[in-house]
Amino acid sequence: MNLFRSEAHVDRWLGGRLPGATLPVMKLSELAHSWWDDRLSPQWTPHARDHNQAILQRLGLVDRFWQLGK
Repeated sequence: MNLFRSEAHVDRWLGGRLPGATLPVMKLSELAHSWWDDRLSPQWTPHARDHNQAILQRLGLVDRFWQLGK
């Protein structure tokens, strides 16, 4: 993961290469909270793939990059 100041900064860093996925830091924060919000619970168990895919879907992270493997 890399953090950038702007889309222009991303473009300069890529130097013509194709990007993977970019998202604003606020969306990254939403993802982290959604993904790990129950992690410290004593009853925590790893989430199923479908659960995690639903988190991505709810956050609007739906393009090919965000499709979890089967």
